[in-house]
Amino acid sequence: MPTNAFTLGRDCQLVVIGPQGRVDLTHVTGFDSRQMTQPIRIDRLDGTQLAAELPKGWEGSFELERGNSVADDFIATTEQAYFTNGQLTASTLYQYVSEADSSTSTYQYDGAVFKLSAAGAWRGDAAVKQKLEFFATRRRRV
Repeated sequence: MPTNAFTLGRDCQLVVIGPQGRVDLTHVTGFDSRQMTQPIRIDRLDGTQLAAELPKGWEGSFELERGNSVADDFIATTEQAYFTNGQLTASTLYQYVSEADSSTSTYQYDGAVFKLSAAGAWRGDAAVKQKLEFFATRRRRV
């Protein structure tokens, strides 16, 4: 039985499958994701309020300490494919969460596109921090 009944950040593992295969990001220090929705609001004449939130994809980011050129190369390859043949190819992102009951929840982000929003600030005696942002068409449990 675990001593805590809540999720810690270290309970999450991430795998990116890009157009050229698995992208092994080193030193991932943070991950966040959030659902995008389009709100629909209706005010009926009788005063009743109705609402819906239409799913419009997911977005998020990875925070990295640069350990190698994998993130840079992933984005460079994607960018080169666009300039060479005009194609933008999507990736798939998997999130594995180790639950407090020892089970694993797996979420798949489909149609993921990435941008390197921070390639890093290079300073003497300091780690190079990078940020990789994404948008995915949907997230589903697998």
